[in-house]
Amino acid sequence: MDIVLLAGLWLDGSAWDAVVPELDRRGHRARPLTLPGQGDGAPTATLDDQVAAVVAAVDACSGQLVVVGHSAACTLAWQAADARPGSVAAVVLVGGFPASDGDHYADSFPERDGVVPFPGWEPFEGPDAADLDTQTRQRIAASAVPVPGPVARGVVRLTDERRFRVPVTVVCPEFTPAQARAWIAGGHGPELAKAERVDLVDIDSGHWPMFTRPVELAGLLAGVADGL
Repeated sequence: MDIVLLAGLWLDGSAWDAVVPELDRRGHRARPLTLPGQGDGAPTATLDDQVAAVVAAVDACSGQLVVVGHSAACTLAWQAADARPGSVAAVVLVGGFPASDGDHYADSFPERDGVVPFPGWEPFEGPDAADLDTQTRQRIAASAVPVPGPVARGVVRLTDERRFRVPVTVVCPEFTPAQARAWIAGGHGPELAKAERVDLVDIDSGHWPMFTRPVELAGLLAGVADGL
């Protein structure tokens, strides 16, 4: 089965380099996507451009597929389910929840000169980055791509309630399934509260398991695809 991989802020498709061969080895076709304005050589893009690229990647696959979103890109994965509920067989959310219709995509970090640069590791000290060694931190920071302001400030649009029928798996890295369940019950994940099926699975990692636990992450993603 095709598995489309969407990395979060500041990351391009190469973030999945260690995951892709593991998925291929398990019989799936990994499709890592470099998002517009986030590593494709074009310095400007909007959230609509990124959504259009994700939908185009979905349309380019044959048959049903799984869309995986990491961190902020959990919203992009959910927008793919909204745009193509008949094609997206499952959504996997790694380390995040999708935003709701009318929310800003990712406006929590400061914008400078029209872009949102990688803020360094200070905002992520603690469980998020606890499993990143110095070399991995340096590699991620060196390859980080500033996110265009119109992407970060973009307004999320969701229009098709058939998205709630698409099965969702939340991979819980720096938080536990119990915490995620409590957050959803407390109103912090309204889209997931309406979803008909939400599975919560744990992974022993920080916020970036594609770098620190690629084999385990690939196993979880393959498990979702194998279960469809």
